[in-house]
Amino acid sequence: MNYKASVIISFYNKIEWLELLLAALERQTLKEFEVIIADDGSKEEVVERIKELKVTLPLSIQHVWHPDKGFMKTSMLNKAIVASQSEYLIFIDGDCIPHKDFVKDHVRMQNPDQVLAGRRVNLSDRISKSLAANNIRNGKLESFFFIRLLIDGIFNKSRDVEKGISFKTEFINRKLGTYNKGLLGCNFSVAKKALLEVNGFDERYHHPGVGEDSEIEFRLKKNGLKIFSPKFCIVQYHLWHPRLSRKQEAANMELYNEMQAKGYVYTPYGINKIGS
Repeated sequence: MNYKASVIISFYNKIEWLELLLAALERQTLKEFEVIIADDGSKEEVVERIKELKVTLPLSIQHVWHPDKGFMKTSMLNKAIVASQSEYLIFIDGDCIPHKDFVKDHVRMQNPDQVLAGRRVNLSDRISKSLAANNIRNGKLESFFFIRLLIDGIFNKSRDVEKGISFKTEFINRKLGTYNKGLLGCNFSVAKKALLEVNGFDERYHHPGVGEDSEIEFRLKKNGLKIFSPKFCIVQYHLWHPRLSRKQEAANMELYNEMQAKGYVYTPYGINKIGS
């Protein structure tokens, strides 16, 4: 099959979240895509459950896995890039639920000279715990969000809810879009060719937090791509959970500052290791 996109899911152990995400992918309005679960070392029972899902779900799923050696997200993402069978790659985190037009929006808005950078709607703990695969398949999350939009937008003046508004008018999406926002690793897309030109992600980032997203953004921009955030499309919802520890951000920042100082576009620590 000629896929129009590969949806790469950063994943580790949270199978209950993955099942919600896959349910949302089942109802995508554009169907010609593959799913790659970029698994950073999930335990055996989770791997077995993914095998079951691959057989039962109406999705084309690759499960790319490596042994658990700590936080090796960027290394796993590089493996997923190599495994991908399309020329356009969409990245999403395993704690996010895509809107039904998520894949369609990324594909229709793509530009070989740009990285598409989306945002996410942060769900409350209560809403996150109320979700199940079946009600996501039935569109409960999106219909519930409309009610939340009215309540939060009118009474609480929430700035977050506008990220969940979805318009299918490309003129508006582009006209109101911006080049001033950065890349979030949970919601962006780019041509596979562009990632290969910079040798993918820097695999030295072994801690969550600063650097893992901004590093690849810096090198893609240095290679001539612009970061574009369209308005009112590529919508996703973020499941609530406690914030991951950022104790090791200083180590990440040291790597990021080194990369900036050296100014390289093609990382020596990516898909093809220099000297290996």
